[in-house]
Amino acid sequence: MASKPFNVGIIGYGAATKVFHIPLIEVTPELSLYAIVQRHPTPENDASKAIPGIKSYRATEEMVKDDSVDIVVITTTPPTHFELAKLALENGKHVLVEKPFVPTSREADGLIALAKHHHKLLTVYQNRRFDTDFITIQSLLQNNTLGRIVEFESHFDRYKPSTATSKPWKTIIQPGGGAIYDLGSHLIDQIVVLFGLPQKITAFLGSQRSENPGGYDDSCTVLMHYADGMVATIKVAVVSPEVEQLRFWVRGERGSYKKYHEDPQEEHLTSGTRTGDPGFGIEPEDRFGTLTTALNSTLTSAPCPTLHPTADTTYQAIYTQFAAAVAGKGDVAVKAEEARDVIRLIELAKRSSDEGKTVDV
Repeated sequence: MASKPFNVGIIGYGAATKVFHIPLIEVTPELSLYAIVQRHPTPENDASKAIPGIKSYRATEEMVKDDSVDIVVITTTPPTHFELAKLALENGKHVLVEKPFVPTSREADGLIALAKHHHKLLTVYQNRRFDTDFITIQSLLQNNTLGRIVEFESHFDRYKPSTATSKPWKTIIQPGGGAIYDLGSHLIDQIVVLFGLPQKITAFLGSQRSENPGGYDDSCTVLMHYADGMVATIKVAVVSPEVEQLRFWVRGERGSYKKYHEDPQEEHLTSGTRTGDPGFGIEPEDRFGTLTTALNSTLTSAPCPTLHPTADTTYQAIYTQFAAAVAGKGDVAVKAEEARDVIRLIELAKRSSDEGKTVDV
């Protein structure tokens, strides 16, 4: 007889909850969407009406005291992550936190220690580890297709010169705010997964928009220097008027890989397609990257098919592995210590930008 699914309670009912979390929880057999904390529902946006049978709470304090809740997922704004995760852990819940983990590495260390004290799991939703183009790059590196890597570029560039379409909470100065925490945390995490921690960091944080009433950093460039001479660069831009935005550019002694367009999983989830549906996460051929290889000083370029996702290589893998870990069968996909290291690198990047110099890691 199969064991009873673990009950999941979500704090927050915004776009991230609806696109990235509920659809993945609902297709994970080991999990059951049980409760949602929504402080201010409206007639047009009410979780209790949108999800039949859901248990609806107005306060987190009430939900975490519900003994039926096994896992708490936190999808609220970054400044709230620490206190909410702390409350959930203290009440005996396993916890998954949306990225960015928390605003400071000190807070991250506190939550890691608290999770260990209460013998609970703590993980962070770094879903971009499961982008199909990123997994394609991992395969190229594992097969040494490009040889020794000398330069690695990773971009999240957009053309959004106005804040009119931005969420209001993203356009103000706040702990855990700005481009480097928002999208930069994804890019830094991917690089650390591939190459480990760098030796030094040089960063430039600022605003590309001419109108930025909140005064927050809407863009960033971060150079991560490695001992072997490789430089990994992450860039987040909001004034990038390109029809096709560069995503990756990886250069090595034996070849290069250049890729435009973002992984399609977010687009598919937004449109209502679910993991397991035909075509989910599969990138069309016109979005494939280009692989250039060198043979006897002759360069040859050809399309490089993006790997098709499997059950273990979509965003759902974060929840599948989390459920297995709660059941005592394996580990979480993203260790809290790894997410803490990303926050520490962001802190160093901010220091580098503020002081106008390269800093040691």
